[in-house]
Amino acid sequence: MKPKLDRKLSLLHATAINMIDMVGIGPFVVLSVVAQIMGGPYFLYAWIAGAILSYVDAMVWSQLGAALPKAGGSFHFLKEGYGGKWGKLMSFLFVWQTMIQAPLVIASAAIGFSQYANFFFHLSFIQEKLVSGAVVILVISLLYRNIESIGRISVLLWVGVITTLLWIIFGGIAHGNFMEPIRHINDGLKIEYGLVAALGFASVKTVYSYLGYYNVCHLGAEIKDPTKNIPRSMFISITGISILYLAMNVSVASVLPFDTIVNSKFVVSDYIKTLYGQNAGAIATVLILMVAFASVFSATLGYSRIPYAAAQDKSFFSFFAQLHPKLHFPHRSLLVLGAIAFVFSLLFRLKEVIDGILAMRIMIQFIGQAIGLLILYKRRDKDFFPWKMPFFPIPLFIAIIIWAAIFYSTGPKMMLSGLIVTGLGLIAFALATRFGWIHKASEEQAHQDTNY
Repeated sequence: MKPKLDRKLSLLHATAINMIDMVGIGPFVVLSVVAQIMGGPYFLYAWIAGAILSYVDAMVWSQLGAALPKAGGSFHFLKEGYGGKWGKLMSFLFVWQTMIQAPLVIASAAIGFSQYANFFFHLSFIQEKLVSGAVVILVISLLYRNIESIGRISVLLWVGVITTLLWIIFGGIAHGNFMEPIRHINDGLKIEYGLVAALGFASVKTVYSYLGYYNVCHLGAEIKDPTKNIPRSMFISITGISILYLAMNVSVASVLPFDTIVNSKFVVSDYIKTLYGQNAGAIATVLILMVAFASVFSATLGYSRIPYAAAQDKSFFSFFAQLHPKLHFPHRSLLVLGAIAFVFSLLFRLKEVIDGILAMRIMIQFIGQAIGLLILYKRRDKDFFPWKMPFFPIPLFIAIIIWAAIFYSTGPKMMLSGLIVTGLGLIAFALATRFGWIHKASEEQAHQDTNY
């Protein structure tokens, strides 16, 4: 009997996986960067902008994820959305860019981990790289097991993430000046082109900190009652994380002077140290490192299902089509993505990775997926979608416009890199089709669930 993926992840498991993927190291290292870009107390608006985009885009994911709860998420969304030859091309391009951007996501969390470890060890550049590589290897080893064990590990990591954020927030509330940043949020604010441009650049960073709310869609074949739990887990995750992010930023701004926030390499650790002393700052740093590790864990879990799902559908290289014979997980996808992430963690810096992630994903996955939903909506009966987007298609158009603006904000270098990766994907698709490295699926196969 052929091994298959099992639906054993509950709403709690799905939400935990989403939230630990979302938090990661992002908000702790990006906080100072966002404040520096915005240049005033109104930097909080950039975090609000990130939350709004996440909510709007989650509507697109919810409508697709509830209708197509399969392993691989966006792969199936694009294939079904565009249909025929265009569907095969778009889904292939998604998997192709996933083989590059997914390791970048994993590497970003590992690099952030190693950078924050400098709070203790004052690592050299080489030592930082060795630490980031070791983090990737450890995560791969932990994920090399069945999905039930992973679900339990995810809940434990989730508890650690939430506990860390709540401690940070409580410190600001207990300090007594929690509301001051909110009262002064508009100090020095001038509505002009410079502010709009700064908000665009800052939003690139805050959006990075929210990414992961859709991770549950890539695990669609392993979610219980997916038509309900996939949308629920996304909106619960975004709501919870946006509240926690805003409260954390307000807490930090209520204790530390703005200049300190802008210039600090370990802003949250410095914040806790200011409140409770050196030892507390050290404990906070340990917890932040744990959060970063949890993010690597969750991101790697979700992305490892994508090449497998595509290969099962005969739309990507057949090498990735096998599950582990005993543990029933896509071990080849996991190992290949982990190996690439390991190399990226040694080669790149965090800022380059953050911008690169967004530039490579926006065209095919975010914008392409939204357009695909429009096309699918015209081809399918409305009953095909168990979850209905409020005010359809207005949120969808808003998502496309905002993603396009963020793509522009990544800068010419990253925009070009995204275009180059897409161009190479087109060449790879042509070669793979020409030489039979991937096989054309029949129309019946194209609409068949790969969860077997």
